[in-house]
Amino acid sequence: MSIEPPPFHAPPQVAFHRTELGLILGLYGRMVAAGEWRDYGISTLRDSAVFSIFRRTAENPLYRIEKYPRLRLRQGQYAVIGMDGRVLKRGNDLKAVLQVLERKLIRLVDK
Repeated sequence: MSIEPPPFHAPPQVAFHRTELGLILGLYGRMVAAGEWRDYGISTLRDSAVFSIFRRTAENPLYRIEKYPRLRLRQGQYAVIGMDGRVLKRGNDLKAVLQVLERKLIRLVDK
């Protein structure tokens, strides 16, 4: 009789789902077409997923769209964070949270 160790399970990672990425990349494409954004990065971590938006590749991100599922019953699992670290918008509806960045696109078109 041998005792076998329990099977190894990699820690779960938080990631954006296809529908969430569709909303984010739709906004990203419109901002690239407007000449405002040029690059992005996606990080999947144990407790969060982060979509970082850059004006140029070598810079710090202009905005971060973060997903923290553990906050869904509190402030909301989605947040848009500015370059200075301020939370611009937080909530459970990604489309509503992204509206803070959509307004910036509308201002660009109005000029």
